[in-house]
Amino acid sequence: MTQPSFDFSSEPDQEAFDTALLQSAMTLAARDGWSRLSLVEAAREAGLPVDAVRARFPFRHSVLFHLGRIADDSALRDDGMGSSVRERLFDMLMRRLDVFQQYREGVRAALHALPFDLPLAALLAGTTMNALRWLAEAAGLDLDGPAGLLRLHALAALWAGTLRAWEKDESDDLAATMSALDRGLDRAERLGMLKPSRADHPTASAPLPDLAMK
Repeated sequence: MTQPSFDFSSEPDQEAFDTALLQSAMTLAARDGWSRLSLVEAAREAGLPVDAVRARFPFRHSVLFHLGRIADDSALRDDGMGSSVRERLFDMLMRRLDVFQQYREGVRAALHALPFDLPLAALLAGTTMNALRWLAEAAGLDLDGPAGLLRLHALAALWAGTLRAWEKDESDDLAATMSALDRGLDRAERLGMLKPSRADHPTASAPLPDLAMK
């Protein structure tokens, strides 16, 4: 197989390289299981130079981190999301899952490996919490103080439950996943876990206008 040439100073070339490796790696993970994934084999299957893959994806976990970054970028892309914290979180979390859906069987293979790969589980837990903090702040969720930390952990639990529903959802439109996310957001709302931040309501703390007596 002739290996394609990539110019890594060119953003389109870099993106095409990463996409080819990601697709190849997740296809192999779906076929053989995450623990047996070889990035050398993924490089060869994609027709990519092994040394270049080693430079950009030094560890197997790098594939998942790259996929997570793509999902986060999609989730944070603002194209007129809903006006409430609840609506924004729904849109963002579903955007994240829409990216995962493109590599569904590979992601499921990685999820199935987590109980047997504690270092991977710990790494993903940390990156997921960081991603959820970004999403929460972008959605306008109040994260100030101990109560804010509690809201962030509630969001993490909501995401975990939604991810489990997605893993089992075989429908094309992800109706069961959306239903699970809706129910989770309803529950969070009832428990006061979707409180908007002050920045999300700038008029709430604005001074009253000076109404001079006439």
